[in-house]
Amino acid sequence: MDNSPTYPIFTLPLRVYYQDTDAGGVVYHSTYLNFMERARYEWLRELGFDIHSLVQVHKVVFMVRSLSIEYFKPALLDDLLHITAQAAELGRSRITISQHVLRGTTLLANATVQAVCVGAESLRPVSVPAPLRQKLGARS
Repeated sequence: MDNSPTYPIFTLPLRVYYQDTDAGGVVYHSTYLNFMERARYEWLRELGFDIHSLVQVHKVVFMVRSLSIEYFKPALLDDLLHITAQAAELGRSRITISQHVLRGTTLLANATVQAVCVGAESLRPVSVPAPLRQKLGARS
């Protein structure tokens, strides 16, 4: 029996603009990382942890430690995409985030992001704030 928690999925709708594409109207490969960053930011905001509260109240920031991405199909100019963010695993100071880029039900890309919680001043690993753990439904 699997006792690992199931974390909620956040979805950000996002329109592809001309600035996101090459001359042929295809989204640049690096732009997917920007889309995913935006989704992670909005995911934390929806959980009640905007960048200001993380820094000023909790005295932490999250830094990407590693990222693995796979591309399957191209996103195109004017596409309406849905970018997901979901905690896949929660450690003491680390969050593994699963992300997908979808056009309708078609998977265009996915990524696994390892983010580390660090002190806002020291930039050294610290525990993920307990209130964020609670919002994610994690066991303390």
